[in-house]
Amino acid sequence: MKILLINHYAGSPQHGMEYRPYYLAREWVRAGHQVLILAASHSHVRSSQPQPGGQTIDGIAYCWYDTPAYEGNGLGRVRNIWAFCRQVWNDAEMLAREFAPDAVIASSTYPMDIWVARRVARMARAKLVYEVHDLWPLSPIELSGMSPRHPFALLCQKAENEAYRDADVVVSMLPKVQDHMAAHGLDLRKLHIVPNGIALDEWQADEDRQGVPLNAELAAHLEAQKAAGRLVLGYAGSHGLPNALDTLLDAARLLKHDAISIVLVGGGHEKARLEARVRAEGLSHVAMFAPIPKRQIPALLAAFDIAYIGWQRTPIYRFGIAPNKLMDYMMAERPVLHSVEAGNDPVAEAGAGLTVPPEDASAVAEGVRRLAALPAAERAAMGARGRAFVLAQHTYPVLAARFIQALQ
Repeated sequence: MKILLINHYAGSPQHGMEYRPYYLAREWVRAGHQVLILAASHSHVRSSQPQPGGQTIDGIAYCWYDTPAYEGNGLGRVRNIWAFCRQVWNDAEMLAREFAPDAVIASSTYPMDIWVARRVARMARAKLVYEVHDLWPLSPIELSGMSPRHPFALLCQKAENEAYRDADVVVSMLPKVQDHMAAHGLDLRKLHIVPNGIALDEWQADEDRQGVPLNAELAAHLEAQKAAGRLVLGYAGSHGLPNALDTLLDAARLLKHDAISIVLVGGGHEKARLEARVRAEGLSHVAMFAPIPKRQIPALLAAFDIAYIGWQRTPIYRFGIAPNKLMDYMMAERPVLHSVEAGNDPVAEAGAGLTVPPEDASAVAEGVRRLAALPAAERAAMGARGRAFVLAQHTYPVLAARFIQALQ
């Protein structure tokens, strides 16, 4: 099968996020399929930007379309989106003729790429697939307060409705979207759920070589906490508003006199403000570190006694959640403290930790104490259940095969 994957923000191990297109495509190539990924040359989620043009990575053909740089969510980002979609639209006939895909996947978070994907699919007489990461425009409406009558929201709504109407297959990472999609015209027989997961071979490679060592400063800090007899509660990931890290710092104030050290590793828009909070409030048991290379993540997680992930309290999560970092936590066999209220809860489903209400510092602090009070063997059993859950349902070979089944 020849698969054309249109994902504005697609990344790779050498460029950074987002990784899902790469991991799915790599498995498809290993299974004998041919894959071409179309992506923008500039994306705010990548750690490094590729040069415009063609590139082959692990057997996957990429075409990086030349798009302008931008910061934030203003006009610059809109221009970037427009530049990408316009160029793919103009190349539709060439793509249909020269690549001749059997399936065209629209997968760019924003839904307007369905129009360019539909154009290519019709010219190539290929199957049209709409892959849903987040529900747009509902996500910016509910998370950012955008008016449903804002021109951008109206444009997104038109695209979403047409995607449900015209796609042959709809794949969603979110598991509880049925009512929303049906209300916007989707025949639910088209819907398939394919969540996020982990690349199993990367974890096995890390185990074979005992992991890639952490940088010296971070490793020394973690070792010092263990030597002092303190449990380490760790967070690894983006520092943004959706991650609700203020709640974790509020809980840290309540844990000042407990033998708990809190370590946050990552970057993001909120990091500088959160660091200022730690200094101003004298949270000496909280340490914040810069992002680390992805290959060091297994070694970092292995040093955590408890892994933390939190969410805002918002209705949008009624449709479910599919966070990458949670899959990493569970694969690393860490007991997870999950602060969430959502349509699904992988931690509870797997028996891999403890779930407490979101944006409730007292509940988070009490959850930390409950997990810390458990025998180490019981926390280890939680971690083992989490890993078994991921191995059974959330490895990319399993997910890529499920995606191909949906196409067939």
